[in-house]
This record gives sequence, C-alpha cells and structure tokens, in this order.
Amino acid sequence: MTTGPALGQELDSRATDISRIVITHAHPDHVRGLAELVARTGGADVFIHELEERWLATGRVPRHGRSGALGRAIDHLPLLHWQPVAASRTVTDGESIGSLRVIHTPGHSPGHIVLLHEPTRTLLVGDAVFHRSKLALGPAVLAADPAARPASLLRMPRDVHAVGFAHGQPLSGERISAFHDFLQAIAAGEARHA
Repeated sequence: MTTGPALGQELDSRATDISRIVITHAHPDHVRGLAELVARTGGADVFIHELEERWLATGRVPRHGRSGALGRAIDHLPLLHWQPVAASRTVTDGESIGSLRVIHTPGHSPGHIVLLHEPTRTLLVGDAVFHRSKLALGPAVLAADPAARPASLLRMPRDVHAVGFAHGQPLSGERISAFHDFLQAIAAGEARHA
C-alpha cells in the first residue's frame, strides 16, 4: 500500500496555482476563509466590486449592509467577522477578468456581482439566487436592499448553458429551463423568497 502526501499538503501545492480570487460579495460565509486562502496561494490577487472593498478591508458587514434587524443583529456577532483582507483590485459592471464578465447585481449586497464565463456560457450567481428545494431569492432580512434584487436579476443573461449557486446545486442540461422559468417569473413580478 502506498500513501500520498497529506491532504493539506496536496491542497497547498495546488493552491499555489491560483493567481486570482474573485469575490461575489463580502458576507462572512463567502470571505471568512479568504485571508487563509490568499496565504495558501502565495498571495493571489483578490478582486471585489468597488462598493464592498471597504467591507472586505474592515472585516465585517456594516450596519447599513442589511435591511432587517435580524441581519444587523447577526452581523454584530464576532463569530461572523473575518480577518480583514485588502483587495488587490476592484471591479465594475461589464468588466472582464480573463474569460469572466462581471455583472453588477446589487440587492443582496450593494456590490454583489455575478460572473459569466463567456466561452462556456456558465453563470456563477453567488447569492443573487438560492437553489435549495427550489429557485428563490434569499431571505430579505439578510439583504441590503431586497427591493433592488428583481431588477438586478433581469440584468443576467438568459442564454446560459449552466448556472452555479453559492447555496444549492448547479443546473445544466435540461434542468437549466428551471432557471429560465425563474427569471421569467421575476420579470412578471412573481419574485419568490427562500
């Protein structure tokens, strides 16, 4: 029986191949391990929308970052703060990062972005859409501006072949029709919440 390197060593050796990290938004469940990831990569560049650069560098969601009292109360918990990270570069709507196109989708947070991998027409939606038992908008109390979310979703391209979610299983193949139907329901004003 042969054994390979320890799992941590394998991850560290592969992590150094990463040169850029693109953050969809600065919420704790997306950035709490970022400082460690940057260290493991040997200093990968960190990209984030300009409206959330300060959040990332501060290490917490500010009071105005959530619309609901529950969301604001949760953000006071030290457990949900993160080690501050300085962004290497900020991004704006329409910009390209390699083969990824940035689409600004405010609502869940002011600087939330989705990323379109143009060669494969794969859309990475972060927290703009949740896919648990069904497709839905995330909880309104955890969003900065819940009313802005439907208009932001309508900025997303419809001609995609796959969709990846921060919360939920990806969709591709015939299952992609559920995403198209969801966007059509949003356009008709029938927004659903998780």
